[in-house]
Amino acid sequence: MTALQLLDYASVLVFALTGALVASRAQLDIVGFAFFACLTATGGGTLRDLMLDRNPIFWMDDPHILGVACAAAVLVFFTAHLLESRYKAIVWLDAAALAVAVAAGSGIAVAEGQSLGIVLVMGVLTGCAGGLMRDVVANEVPLVLKQGELYVTCAFFGALTTGLATFLPQTVSAAQAALACAAVTFCLRAGSIAFGWRLPVYKGFPPRYKP
Repeated sequence: MTALQLLDYASVLVFALTGALVASRAQLDIVGFAFFACLTATGGGTLRDLMLDRNPIFWMDDPHILGVACAAAVLVFFTAHLLESRYKAIVWLDAAALAVAVAAGSGIAVAEGQSLGIVLVMGVLTGCAGGLMRDVVANEVPLVLKQGELYVTCAFFGALTTGLATFLPQTVSAAQAALACAAVTFCLRAGSIAFGWRLPVYKGFPPRYKP
């Protein structure tokens, strides 16, 4: 198993846990847990593979990935009640999953020989799409769209770290680039959660009255 495959497995596991926790907040049955876990775990990677024309898609090439997601769903189904705050667990697990998924998405784009721009897009897409699908289906405000919070920004700078580490004239291994990407992504997201780091938001002004 390659380092990129391990990253995919790690992001699948952690994103699946967040999907199952969202299902627990909605008080769904075990099938609902599995659905949310698989949707969240594979959504971003599926879009990435489709856009990069990778055939077969990663979870079709390795169906064990769905097994990992379903196992995470079963685990959460029987243990979610032990958590003091499931929303807090979702937010922090999502931050960890975002970091790993951005590293996986941007690393795969590099391995496919894509340009820096595509590396950035694939990193952001892989990191953000699964959680966005999860929250939209659950009828919750997506974490990616929470007012002013750093989320897509974290994914962008993480993917940029991969790109710079890869394309600059220096010797950096794929593993080092992935580690740096994950660290940058997670630190930015953790700062937004723990310390309230925010981007400025648009504030409109009422139109001037013209008699």
